[in-house]
This record gives sequence, C-alpha cells and structure tokens, in this order.
Amino acid sequence: MAKSERTAVVLVAAGRGLRAGAGGPKQYRSIGGRPVIFRAMEPFSCHPDVFAVQPVTNPDDTAMFVSAVAGLRHEPPAKGGATRQASVHAGLEALAKHKPDIVLIHDAARPFVSAGLISRAIEAAGRTGAAIPVIPVADTIKVVGDGGDVEGTPGRARLRIAQTPQSFRFEAILDAHRRAARETRSDFTDDAALAEWAGLTVATFEGDGANMKLTTPEDFVREEARLAAQLGDIRTGTGYDVHAFGEGDHVMICGVRVPHTKGFLAHSDGDVGLHALVDAILGALADGDIGSHFPPSDPKWKGASSDRFLKHAVDRVAAREGRIANLEVTLICERPKIGPLRDAMRARIAEITGVNISRVAVKATTSERLGFTGREEGIAATASATIRLPFSENWSE
Repeated sequence: MAKSERTAVVLVAAGRGLRAGAGGPKQYRSIGGRPVIFRAMEPFSCHPDVFAVQPVTNPDDTAMFVSAVAGLRHEPPAKGGATRQASVHAGLEALAKHKPDIVLIHDAARPFVSAGLISRAIEAAGRTGAAIPVIPVADTIKVVGDGGDVEGTPGRARLRIAQTPQSFRFEAILDAHRRAARETRSDFTDDAALAEWAGLTVATFEGDGANMKLTTPEDFVREEARLAAQLGDIRTGTGYDVHAFGEGDHVMICGVRVPHTKGFLAHSDGDVGLHALVDAILGALADGDIGSHFPPSDPKWKGASSDRFLKHAVDRVAAREGRIANLEVTLICERPKIGPLRDAMRARIAEITGVNISRVAVKATTSERLGFTGREEGIAATASATIRLPFSENWSE
C-alpha cells in the first residue's frame, strides 16, 4: 500500500441491540467503566493512519452519543437506516466528499479492536482491495434442518468466523452498496457478503480472539469478568483538605451548594470534599497532588468549580486503562449539618466520576467542639480512593 493512501472508517452504531436485554442500545452501555462505543471508536480515532472516523447513529441517540464519545476525533454522525446494510451505505455516502482510498467498516458493538488489527486491515485492503479479519472455528459445526435433526457436519479446516473491521477500496465498496440499493437487495449480513455478490474477491487476514461482538446479556457479563481479571493491580490513596470560613452565604461541599451563614476562604470554590478526593485518586496513581496539577498561584483556577479537578483525576485513571472501585469522603465540621445532604453529595460525586453511587460513600463527624472545626472556624475532609489498574509484572515501573 502506498504511504499516500488515505484511510477512513465507518463505525456502525445505529442498531437497537434488542438481544442484549434491557438497558438501552448496547453501544451506549458501560463495559469496563467506559461506554461500549467509546471503546470501539477510540482505537480508530487515535490510529495514525486513519484520517476520518464516520459514525452512523440513530438520531434518537444524539445526546447519548455526544456524551459517550466526548473527546474523541470523529466526523458529524450520519443518520442510520433500517438495516445494518443501509446504515453502512449512509456512512459511505457521508465519506464520499473526503475521497478516501481505503475504508474500514466496523461494528460499534465490538469494543475491543486493537491498533494491530486496524493496521492489518489497512494493509490487507491496500494489497487485495477487499479483505476481512477471520479467526478459526474451534468447535465442531453442525448443519441442522427445520425439524432439529443434524443434516451434515462440515469440516472445520475451511471454516472461519468473520469479524470487523472489514476493509475495502472505497470506490469499490461504495459502488457495490449503490448497486445493491438500486436492485433493492437489503439482505446482506455483512459487507463481505455484499462485496462477494458484487463480484469482488474477498481476501482474509488474521483476526483477534478478543475482538468479539457484544450481543447478549451473557456477553456483557463475560467481558466484564475478563476485564476485571486484567485489572489486578489494586491501589489505594488518601487525601486531606481544609478550608477556613469567611464571608458568604453558602459553601460548596462534595459538589453540592450548601446554604450557610459563611463562605469559604479559598482560591477555587473551596470544596474540601472534592479536593480531598482528588488527592486520594492522584495518590493511588502516584501522580502528584492537586496543587501540582492545579497550582493555586495560577490565576486561571481562581473561583474554579472543583468538579473540573475531580474529572481531571478520573481521566488520569482512564488514561491508564484503570477503573475506580470505591470512593469515600469524611467531612469534619460542627455545621452545616451533612446528614440531610449525604445522598445528594454521593449522587453528585457519582455523576462527576461516572462511578456507580453504590461505590461512593460520604460520612460526617464532629471534633467534639475541639480545635478549629470545633470552634466552627472551618471544615476539614479526609478521603480515600481504591482503583484498579492493568497488572504489570514489572514492579520497577
């Protein structure tokens, strides 16, 4: 393949995923702490040989899509059709103005595509014009008739399981889709079958056993367990913060605006709960502290909302392919009373971090009228965070 050839991607994400059970379209559900579609899109968005990623979505899912893939490079979504074939066609037409040389077509329900598989797909399309990733069949396959009886046992040696991304010369597969649309053929289950019908020779290249499609609820359970097993490096961190009271009529605590007779003396919004939590997460990562990431000497953080700091810490975990297992904050003050707002604070932390509220704890205590908190001169907070990172046997890293 010539280095000057340009590669684009169609990411098919318009389906309803009814076989995956309740919970909305499967591409927007969480797997390993991230939306399925984010995991499916990110490797393409980050691949150096891919210049455009064209998602195809259901317009009803716009808000979910925008939230799920925030921060990833992609083209404006194309409107999906009634079938996968129609959705792919829509994505190809949307890409036509960019005139790519090669296009990869990938299902958003395959969230574990690797950079290596993408590179193999690009190389195969450049070399052959049409190619699909395949893996060998491990089990014996039976042909079963309508009555349930076995009618045959094909040999496994020539059988393969087809995956995506399937890769093609762009003009060839676009022409094939246009021809199928003209002839009202809408029964192709993948692009390779359509390409075969159009007269193209479809080659194969090495697939990836981990690149499996999420179809049923059992698939989600299996893949969650597999991801959890990989996150064997369990770490904990602690944090502490304190802010004095000053003039004001409210304080921010754990992301919640709490009416009070005083305010915080602070460079940012003074949210002791979130500040302590940020330090706990960064501590678990051995990644500095809140002051090193957001220096109080920098005027751009003056009055800043602390949810930005916490989101940054969470993103640092995600960047290392980790997951947050548990978050806990203890607030130390006489007033304001925390108990009535505890669940609102837990919900706000869960919202900011993307962690299930069942993994977020907020506690409160007093110092029995002792010290600066007992004299109601300020509030202190401690926090702890437990995170899971991919296990590395090289403990010197």
